[in-house]
This record gives sequence, structure tokens and C-alpha cells, in this order.
Amino acid sequence: MTTARKPYVRPIDFKTRKVDLTHGSGGRAMAQLIEELFEQAFDNALLSQRNDQAVFEVPQGRLAMTTDGFVISPLFFPGGDIGSLAVHGTVNDVAMAGARPLYLSAGFIVEEGFPLADLRTIVQSMAAAASDAGVTIVTGDTKVVEKGKGDGVFITTTGVGMVPEGVNVSADRARPGDRILVSGTMGDHGVAIMSKRENLSFETEILSDSAALNGMVGRMVEAVPDIHVLRDPTRGGLAAVLNEIALQSAVGIRVREADIPIRPEVHGACELLGLDPLYVANEGKLVAFCAAGDAETLVEIMRQDPLGREAAIIGEVIEDAQNFVQLETQFGGARIIDWLAGEQLPRIC
Repeated sequence: MTTARKPYVRPIDFKTRKVDLTHGSGGRAMAQLIEELFEQAFDNALLSQRNDQAVFEVPQGRLAMTTDGFVISPLFFPGGDIGSLAVHGTVNDVAMAGARPLYLSAGFIVEEGFPLADLRTIVQSMAAAASDAGVTIVTGDTKVVEKGKGDGVFITTTGVGMVPEGVNVSADRARPGDRILVSGTMGDHGVAIMSKRENLSFETEILSDSAALNGMVGRMVEAVPDIHVLRDPTRGGLAAVLNEIALQSAVGIRVREADIPIRPEVHGACELLGLDPLYVANEGKLVAFCAAGDAETLVEIMRQDPLGREAAIIGEVIEDAQNFVQLETQFGGARIIDWLAGEQLPRIC
């Protein structure tokens, strides 16, 4: 009995080689890259079948599905990289339906000349993030574009999860009297990215908050199945999320500046950079809307999680035909938190 010889025998030298066009050609080099990098990192029974799709069973019930693209610059930043961010962002989008994320797909668009060592670091980071979040990357795709026609690596993802029985989380369910909660400090991710881009240094290093929130969300919906709204305040930050929900639910929102947790170093960096922390992106925080009687229960659940220790109730939903978002300032006044005009922080995720 003989064993079929693989079309390639010499292992890839990840330390010195760079991506070239053959890695996306569909030939031997591409097959070797998939086997020695992606299959080893994302190892699971579905992926190892090497089909152009993954066929899997899911529990009976409703599915939640999301898709996302990641073009962040720089690719590596304090607290994470594009690989872990791609997993966290997709897992969180599924979790914001109150769902339990199950499976991910991942598509890579890689620029010719990109160091294979960096690609391996990104893929391994992605695999570790998926393992920590309890999800499986079951299918994917790799494309290579000519040098100068990309920017290192772009990643696209799709996530699928199951919504538990009795859970109905949606951005149109906020009601007057609801309390508004956040799971922690605002603006950490965006300021971490800008500090890296601008080569800024602070007495305390500002790290991205990039993290998977599905574990905390699972405990929240188990305790309070009737959470009205969940949203992760990514691009546009807390301000964008509040305006979106006010419009979709046809309500007004009033929040208290003094109750919104923001790290002093993030405040200082925003002043230096001319940014408003309410509009700065987060990648490991959530905003929740719930009935007033459930607010303290949810805050306590969040605070018991390492990712929610600084959770707070920051405001409430009010009746307002104009759907305004109002901020009660620390000086006793009030101002409107309007929609973001333009792009405050491009390529933040």
C-alpha cells in the first residue's frame, strides 16, 4: 500500500518569505498555505473537509447572522490586532441579538509582498480569539492582490448564532421609561488606535478594549430574557448608537454626562486630539436598554464579569417626537448629542 505524495514537500519558511500572487492562484502554493497556516490554526472537523462550504447542524430555533469587513490601520495595535478584532467584532454583532454565536467564516484579501510571519501572527491571533469566545471558524477564502492595490490585509467575516427561546432583542424596542446601561468605559479602542497612528505616548498606556462579549450577554439574557435593545458602540461610538436607537424606536433619550464612564487618560487624549469621547469607537463594550425594574439586576450581572466591572446606568428613554438625544452636562446644563458629521476616525475597525 502506498501513500499519495503531496504536491509540495518543503515546508513554508514563514520567517523570511512574503506573500506572492501564487498564494492566491488556486495552485500548489495556495494549497500549501491553506494547509500549513489556516488549517493548522483553525483546526476542526468541518474545516478539514476542505469543501467550498461548511455543512453543520444547529439547534432548533431562530438563527442570527451578521457579516462584517475589517480594514483597520494599523494592523497591530495596543491590545489586539486585525485578527482578534475580526473575531470579536463578528461575535459581538451576533451576541447583540441576544444570540449564542456558533460558527464563523473568514475571507482574507492579502497584498502581494506582505510578510508571511505577520500573516501567521494574525491568523494565530484570530484562532485564539475564536477559541476563547467558544466559536468555530468553519470555512473561508483567500485572495491575493498585486502590490500597491491593497493595504496589507483585509478580513471579511460572517457569523451565525442561535437566539434562545423567548428572547427578542431589537433596536426598535426601546420604550419610554427604559433605563440605558453601558458595560464599561467609552472610547478606549478609538484612542488606542489614534495613539498608535500618531505615535503618542501617555503615562498610562491606553489599550483597545477589543473583546468578545457573548459570555456576558448570555448571562444577561438568561437572567432578564426581556432585554429590549443591545448594541455594541463601534464606529461613531456611544453617540451614534443612541441616535440610531432613538430614531428606530421613535423615542427620545436623556443621558447624564457624570454617569458615563470614561477613563481620565482617554479624556486627556481626546482633548489633545480634538475628539469627543462620546463619538469614539469601542470594540468590547455594549449598550443595553431594559425596563426600569431590570436595570439593577443587569448592572450587577455585568459587574460580575471582568469585561463589565465598570458597568453603569447612564440615562433613560423619554417621549420625544423629535427623537433627540439629550446630554445633561456635569455643569447642570443640557445639550443635544447629534449624529456624527463626517468620519471622525477612519479605518478604526
